[in-house]
Amino acid sequence: MARPNEEVEALLREYAELVAITGGDAFKVRAYEKAARAIGGHPADISTLDAAGLREIPNVGRSIAGKVAEYLRTGRIAMVDERRAQMPAGVRELIAVPTLGPKKALRLYEDLHIASVDELAAAIDADALTGLRGFGERTQENIRHGIELLRRAGGRVPLPAALAVAEEIVAGLSAVAGCERCAYAGSLRRMRETVGDLDVLVAAERSEPFMEALCGLPVTAEVVARGTKKTSVRTGEGLQVDLRVLPPRSWGAGLQYFTGSKGHNIRTRTLAVRQGLRLSEYGLFDTASGDAVASRTEEEVYARLGLPWIPPTLREDRGEIAAALRGELPAVVTERDVRGDLHTHTDLTDGLAPLEVMVRAAAERGYAYYAVTDHAPDLSMQRMTGEKALTQRERLRELDGVRRGMRLLHGTELNIGPEGEVDWPEAFLAGFDLCVASLHSHFGLGREAMTRRLVRACENPYVNVIGHPTARLIGRRPGVDADWDEVFAACARTGTALEVNAQPDRLDLCDEDILRARSHGVRFAVNTDAHSVPHLGQLGWGVGTAQRGWLTRDDVINTWPLPRLRRFLCKRGRD
Repeated sequence: MARPNEEVEALLREYAELVAITGGDAFKVRAYEKAARAIGGHPADISTLDAAGLREIPNVGRSIAGKVAEYLRTGRIAMVDERRAQMPAGVRELIAVPTLGPKKALRLYEDLHIASVDELAAAIDADALTGLRGFGERTQENIRHGIELLRRAGGRVPLPAALAVAEEIVAGLSAVAGCERCAYAGSLRRMRETVGDLDVLVAAERSEPFMEALCGLPVTAEVVARGTKKTSVRTGEGLQVDLRVLPPRSWGAGLQYFTGSKGHNIRTRTLAVRQGLRLSEYGLFDTASGDAVASRTEEEVYARLGLPWIPPTLREDRGEIAAALRGELPAVVTERDVRGDLHTHTDLTDGLAPLEVMVRAAAERGYAYYAVTDHAPDLSMQRMTGEKALTQRERLRELDGVRRGMRLLHGTELNIGPEGEVDWPEAFLAGFDLCVASLHSHFGLGREAMTRRLVRACENPYVNVIGHPTARLIGRRPGVDADWDEVFAACARTGTALEVNAQPDRLDLCDEDILRARSHGVRFAVNTDAHSVPHLGQLGWGVGTAQRGWLTRDDVINTWPLPRLRRFLCKRGRD
């Protein structure tokens, strides 16, 4: 389950949102937002801290520390409950629409009595918002698109939330007597960016103890259906969990079957039929005799079909079966292959931890090298200056190699302006070991202008990596519109890597874009974009996305030895 830090972060963010909706003090809103972010990114479990320890967290003063202590003691915060009671339910529903802020939601509720997403969509279609101040044609179009995003997401949840539930359930069922194996399958095992429901499997001779145990777990809020072969429950957050108990001898076949995808399974079953076999969740059987020929392990099932074991992240019916039959299945990149992180932040700009703390945490992960890439000055809220950057570089050089021999790279995250320009002149950029350039504004540019913007950034001789290239936020903001094939070709031509950003709400580039970019010969960097120590541990989400894009170790520049990486960073086109 979510650790206390994340639970408190969510509550404080909600409180800040509720204050903002009601037109409360903007300073108070910002104070709670900052405290929420600091607590969420704090490396220590806050439930182990006393009042003094809580106040040592940046942006957490005596009052907020008291609220945190109240939650740790009682499981609730009274002031949040009070604000919730004051807020019309309809306004809370409207806030869920990406692009619709709290003040606009309240205005729609008060002026037009709109209290649901469906009512809002109908009002836009009926042109009922025309004339309402602040709801011009462009705003209405953005809201309409936000409604589409919300509906498309449906009941799907982000990977980390799904994994937290899955791990709690697997741990609980594994402790039940008679459990020989227990694991999650489905889209979570395939590392899809969002999860609709959870598939959990148990290998045991008797199913009833596990069905009973699932129904009694703390995570279970509702029993949807209970049977001897399958039981379905729903968590408090609305996530459905389907449990199936298999005979131990069928474990491999069941795991393969329930991992999916549907398209992948159709391919494997077709392959089985062509060989006179029948494949189901219980095993691979000879059609004529009915005898089982493989079932205990996935490797055994795939081998009997004439295939190597196929990693779950590749099982999306994108040609993996044909590639496996040709002996051309890629050896996808793994988290162990990654030698360093090339996009991270410190508290010099919008990070939460000092340079020394981030460096120590990176060294503890066993990295060979590590880049610090704080924001450049065109993001004015970050308060960066050239002098600050040079001072940081000097301190970085002092720390270089001190922690377990880890080499440090001084970088920056540049802002790509509307014309493709970046912060700082080339003479200043030449002093950095690497430059990541990212979109942070002007997301609504037209397709041609956005394409020119990105291509120009790629052509800058000091831009090494395009960070979170599409600028999407999953379920909240779509990626920018560009001719991506032209952008990918420019990256390949100029020697500019594309980032696979591991932040779970980004996963940008996504797997489908990675596949397209790879066909152009682009290189990639799988980075965390860490703003705190816990963020460094999110690398696995990016690696999973990279695997879904069929990336190998050779495709990913931060799996390379440092000398090879440095050669890549010395980009073509420099004088």
